[in-house]
Amino acid sequence: MSTEVQPSDEDLASAWAIAVDTETAPEEAPQPDSTRILNQAEIDSLLGFEDGRADDVDSDGMQRIISSGLISYERLPMLEIVFDRLVRIMSTSLRNFTNDNVEVSIDNVVSLRFGDYLDSVPLPAMFAVFKAEEWENYGLMVIDSAMIYSIVDVLLGGRRGTAAMRIEGRPYTTIERTLVERLIRVVLADLSASFDPLCAITFRFERLEVNPRFAAISRLSNAAVLARMHVDMEDRGGRMDLVLPYATLEPVRELLLQQFMGEKFGRDAIWETHLAEELWNTEIDIDAVLDEQPMRLSEIIALKPGSQFILRQGPEAPVQLRCGQVILFEGRVGRRKNRVAVRIDQVVGCLPGNHDPLSSRKG
Repeated sequence: MSTEVQPSDEDLASAWAIAVDTETAPEEAPQPDSTRILNQAEIDSLLGFEDGRADDVDSDGMQRIISSGLISYERLPMLEIVFDRLVRIMSTSLRNFTNDNVEVSIDNVVSLRFGDYLDSVPLPAMFAVFKAEEWENYGLMVIDSAMIYSIVDVLLGGRRGTAAMRIEGRPYTTIERTLVERLIRVVLADLSASFDPLCAITFRFERLEVNPRFAAISRLSNAAVLARMHVDMEDRGGRMDLVLPYATLEPVRELLLQQFMGEKFGRDAIWETHLAEELWNTEIDIDAVLDEQPMRLSEIIALKPGSQFILRQGPEAPVQLRCGQVILFEGRVGRRKNRVAVRIDQVVGCLPGNHDPLSSRKG
């Protein structure tokens, strides 16, 4: 029989100590090294990248910055006044159009990208494309589903106090499109009247679309002005959106930048008119130059009463009429009622449109 000798506690402790020292000796805490270079994995971890791909949070933030639609465009104060005028005119014209009590209000006027607006329109809806004749560009009017069914119900004799019936999931009928087109023509006529204090403009209806892809009147990234209006007809009503790209408003941009009607950006029309009227009444001296010849200063100093010098011009030589150094007319010397006069034969430097110049001068 063989007998195994059990190790003592001291032997086991010493063996464990040797094993621990052997394993941890190469991995002792290194001294801090200021020149240590990070590897690519550590750099990606610090920058928020995982497997060569950015975190979703950072990626979404960068994407928002690149494709942000909240862009600060210049404010057009006069355009807001035009839309306020449109609301007042529409309230009256829609009452006559529907024979009902109609209230029109404008929710807000904002600037945004045209593509962002098309993506946000709830369908189904109707997109009316119209053209600004004098500006040679296009605008867009969007009528939502609630407004379409409300106007159809009103025009076809629906009873008051009942909400318009909505039938979703089907295309709009010819009758519905025709009635909405009549509404659009009324609104476009009111929009033209709203611009009358600024400029004469005619908005002409072009076509009616139900797909926003076919109503793209501008590049999706271009800026546009959106005016949201709410039409209330007692228990019925809906929304109408008016979209005008900045390119369409460019011909009247300076007028729309005015703070109030008639502002001239530093120019005072009243003062300009007054100045022009006073200039016509200004008195000026006109000299009749018979002859010019160079003379020495000593000869001029030697002139005395009774001295004579010879003119090189003959009696029929032309005489120049000058205002300062500007030659205005040429004429001939004569006599009128015991006074020496000059008859104007040619206009040299007179202002255009002045057909009543001075024709005589005292000798």
